[in-house]
Amino acid sequence: MTRITATAETEFRIALRNRWVAMSIAMMALFALVLSAAGSSAVGTIGADRLSVVVASLTSLAVYLVPLVALLMSFDAIAGEVERGTLPLLLTYPASRPELLLGKLLAHLAILTLAVAIGYGIAAVAALAVDADAVAGLSSLWRLMWSSVLLGATFLGIGYAISALARRSSGAAGLAIGLWLGLIVLYDLGLLAAIIADNGGYFTTKVFPAALLANPADAFRLYNLAASQATSAAAGVSGAANTIPVWASLTSILLWPIAAFAIAIAAFRKVTP
Repeated sequence: MTRITATAETEFRIALRNRWVAMSIAMMALFALVLSAAGSSAVGTIGADRLSVVVASLTSLAVYLVPLVALLMSFDAIAGEVERGTLPLLLTYPASRPELLLGKLLAHLAILTLAVAIGYGIAAVAALAVDADAVAGLSSLWRLMWSSVLLGATFLGIGYAISALARRSSGAAGLAIGLWLGLIVLYDLGLLAAIIADNGGYFTTKVFPAALLANPADAFRLYNLAASQATSAAAGVSGAANTIPVWASLTSILLWPIAAFAIAIAAFRKVTP
């Protein structure tokens, strides 16, 4: 643990120097405030408390923003070391490759957790300040917070794997953005097109639920919307959130960080100094 925490402290200082901590917190806080203001207009029509409506909006935000921030922090974690020529020195330390990678993960996850906590905390304070009944949505907000950290851990692991495979920061950056577009944007569009073409057939009833759970971003969204009192505020996936068991989406978001980190370790082992 000493070797892991030493690596984590070093990576956290580097992130502070590179302004990653400030940028992550600023992005989450800004978008949380905007969504808090915009989401309040739907409170009367949905019939839920203000914070529950904000949580539904924050869920949609987190699906896009958390994976993006995680990939931007992790895409050069290994490729950057290779390009700067510091990887041979790093590997001389009395720490194994999994320990080095775990140290990086802890540092980046601490930054992401801090940004998520501050951003969501600002949204909660804003909602509670104008609506005393918003306290009913605190459990949903807490659920969203820790599941957002797990979603970030998944994409941090994916980012490390990309960084190890690309071995150059420019290539890793391109792969990271491409993966983000594919999993977060194009994946759902492809599923929608398939559902329309299937017209209620085998794909819609059997394949579609499994395809949603196979994507960590969709599993995250389904898990949080299933607990939200304002599911109708996120039209388009509310039906799926009500039909797919909560345990299935929870299992997906718990297993994905482990699988992603295992893939990252396997890719890092193949990197030669």
